[in-house]
Amino acid sequence: MAEQKNNKDLNDAFESAKEKAKETAFEFAENAKDTFGSSDNEKLLAGIVALLFGAFGIHKFILGYTKEGATLLGVTIAGILLSCFGVGALFVWIPGAIGVVEGIIYLTKSDAEFYRTYQVGKKPWF
Repeated sequence: MAEQKNNKDLNDAFESAKEKAKETAFEFAENAKDTFGSSDNEKLLAGIVALLFGAFGIHKFILGYTKEGATLLGVTIAGILLSCFGVGALFVWIPGAIGVVEGIIYLTKSDAEFYRTYQVGKKPWF
C-alpha cells in the first residue's frame, strides 16, 4: 500500500515537473523570438549591409523583401553585363546609391520607428 502511494506521489511529481518544463520552454521560445527577431538586430545588420553591398539588394533580403531585393540584384547584374557598352555604368550606380541612402535611413531611425515602418508597415523602398 505504501509502495502504491510512493508511486502515485512520484507520478504526480513527474507530471508537475513536465508541466513546469513546458511552461519554461514556452517562455524561452517567446523570449528567443523577441531577442533574435528583434528590429534592433535586423536594423543594424540591414543598415550596414545596405551601406556596403546596397547595389546587390542583400539588405532587402534580410528584411524579407525578396521581390525588391531581386530587382536591385537584377538591375546591378544587367548593369555589369551592359557596362561594356557604357550604358551599364548608370545601371550599376543607381542601385548602389539606393543602397547607401537606405542604409543611412535604416541606421538613423529609432528602433521603434524602424520596426513600425519596415517590419509592421512593410514599406519596401526608402
